[in-house]
Amino acid sequence: MKLHEYQAKALLKRFGVRVPDGEVADSVAAVRKIATTLGGTVVVKAQIHAGGRGKGGGIKVAKTPDEASAAAEQMLGMRLVTPQTGPQGRRVKKVLVERGSAIARELYLGLVLDRATGRVTIMTSSEGGVEIEEVAARSPEKILKVAVDPAVGFQGYQGRQLAFGLGLLGNQQKAFVRMVSALYDTYMNADCSLAEINPLVVTADGELLPLDGKITLDDNALYRHKDLEEWRDLDEEDPAELEATAQGLSYIPLDGTIGCMVNGAGLAMATMDIIKLCGGEPANFLDVGGSASREAVAKAFDIILRDAKVEAILVNIFGGIMKCDVIAEGILAAAAEVQLRVPVVVRLQGTHVDRGRAILAGSALRIDTAERLDEAAEKVVRACQGSQSGIRGH
Repeated sequence: MKLHEYQAKALLKRFGVRVPDGEVADSVAAVRKIATTLGGTVVVKAQIHAGGRGKGGGIKVAKTPDEASAAAEQMLGMRLVTPQTGPQGRRVKKVLVERGSAIARELYLGLVLDRATGRVTIMTSSEGGVEIEEVAARSPEKILKVAVDPAVGFQGYQGRQLAFGLGLLGNQQKAFVRMVSALYDTYMNADCSLAEINPLVVTADGELLPLDGKITLDDNALYRHKDLEEWRDLDEEDPAELEATAQGLSYIPLDGTIGCMVNGAGLAMATMDIIKLCGGEPANFLDVGGSASREAVAKAFDIILRDAKVEAILVNIFGGIMKCDVIAEGILAAAAEVQLRVPVVVRLQGTHVDRGRAILAGSALRIDTAERLDEAAEKVVRACQGSQSGIRGH
């Protein structure tokens, strides 16, 4: 679950991070009132779940309440297009109005779980204000990292080590260590999967301030944070993902042309890997889980087929609790409810596999089957290639 910038800053403030003065608004009149109260230069920032807002006109500096109002009038209701939104953009419903800061330096600070080491890793860089991926590609040596031992937590010497690498000394070094400590507390106590401040600025008078905050919460831990779950902005999330979640399905859209329906995250990853190995590109990650009903399988097909990019579907199920005959019946139910406009390849193994294959074989649908995963991937890639060239069928 992603947070808006104003929400991320409110959460950081709970854990002792000093953030710029400001308020969120959803009308031009409210923006004028906030800008008047703050006085002086303010920054008006569109609130959407995407980075690169400044490149699309979503961040404006205003020296007067009139300028702030004009910026808000332009932003509110617009579809803001950034490198992370795609060409469709995101509609701006709210803006954050903050007191302006005199910036001397821009830094990057972020925490993420390094799955290779199983530890929370703190990353920082002197190249703030740009995407960290750009820095990693252009100047990887400018990214400094330390891993936190979960048995002892964040240690002050680690913060000082990073501060020294950034060239921060004296009071700035102490402030940086406090900032990292507070961000680590936020990450751990709020069950984050990402906590990022970019840019973390050194102001002209030497203070450290987070000018932007990006926080993603672990969905699996939201039951422990009902107050934070209330911050969820459903308008910023993919409707198909939300519908899938309501059905107990895990769905993530991707950029390819082959729909994937599997049971189990590990099998999903293996399925996507072998599709790519065979020259195809997965269009989604869809996990029906270990005990999905026939109705859930039908809903999974419906969700996959809404993606206009899908040219073929691979169903790869290992029956355990999830029986193969239930999957087969779900496929037929889906065909009765939605128009199967693309080739389908089904690979079933496990509990009641013979019953499942018999159900599919006895249907009037033109469904191709396979026993091995590599065979199934080769077939679905060929079917997709044939579909793209105007050839429908198997």
